[in-house]
Amino acid sequence: MISYLARRFFFAILTTVAVSILSFIIIRLPPGDYVTAYIAEQAAMGNVISDQVAANLRDQYGLNQPLYVQYAKWVDQMLQGDFGESMEFRRPVMSVIGDRITLTVVLSLTAVLFTWALAIPIGIYSAVRQYSIGDYIFTFIGFAGIAIPAFLLALVLMYLGFKYLNLDVGGLFSSKYAETAWSWGRVWDLAQHLPLPAAVLGLEGTAGSIRIIRANLLDELRKPYVVTARAKGLSELQLILKYPVRLAMNPFISTIGYIFPYIVSGSIIVSLVLGLPTVGPVLLEALLAQDQYLAGTIILMLGILTVLGTLLSDILLMILDPRIRMEE
Repeated sequence: MISYLARRFFFAILTTVAVSILSFIIIRLPPGDYVTAYIAEQAAMGNVISDQVAANLRDQYGLNQPLYVQYAKWVDQMLQGDFGESMEFRRPVMSVIGDRITLTVVLSLTAVLFTWALAIPIGIYSAVRQYSIGDYIFTFIGFAGIAIPAFLLALVLMYLGFKYLNLDVGGLFSSKYAETAWSWGRVWDLAQHLPLPAAVLGLEGTAGSIRIIRANLLDELRKPYVVTARAKGLSELQLILKYPVRLAMNPFISTIGYIFPYIVSGSIIVSLVLGLPTVGPVLLEALLAQDQYLAGTIILMLGILTVLGTLLSDILLMILDPRIRMEE
């Protein structure tokens, strides 16, 4: 098991390096650079940027250097804890996304917990009570959750909150705590605002997860070992939870690595609708402005979340499924 984990850690490091290289290259694939986008933005506002000013900006940000030199400098800065300066915001990258990263992780974890809390028991019930009224109801809700876009659900909830409940359902903080330093009052205010956006982001994933658990558990319940255990008089609850549920969770757990980046990337429109201070809107703005250090840092962090999630899913699979431990 130690050798297995050591290999996983080694490949995780290689994957992180590859993600950093690819993210830096992909951001520079569109024609031009940040200065080109900045000149176009100023021209739309009626301002003219001279060639000398443009050259000075490229020299200031190192955009006139070869791409591999820019990447090497960025990596060297990151190893020292400096992710570079955001060209769009004229501030260090971490000062732009510092609090947003924390809030994004908290929101993502809450959405994941919401997904698991609903999907696992509903998926088990739908499989055990196949073709019952409850199964049909949950199947309908699942398909509706897949079909309804998250941003549309956010708009509907905002309308209902304003119209009938007189509630401000946007953002993660009330106006009193929006710009203040962290305190117990701000944490409690965040906890009060967190359930709605977490439910909106987690609902689509919940619908898909219900279908995955239901389908896999139905397949496990038809296998010979379940029939044998039932014939030996094992109680139905013990029979279901001891082996079939554990094995049916394998595909569900193997997707943990994709949940966090999926929630972050899928939350961009929802964050704009609900006014959430997450990294999604900042990533969109950075990509449009070709702010390579800001966009590259966010994409790199999403890649690291994917790698860590995949590593976590591998460890959980070894714990849940004895067959994987035996293979290793």
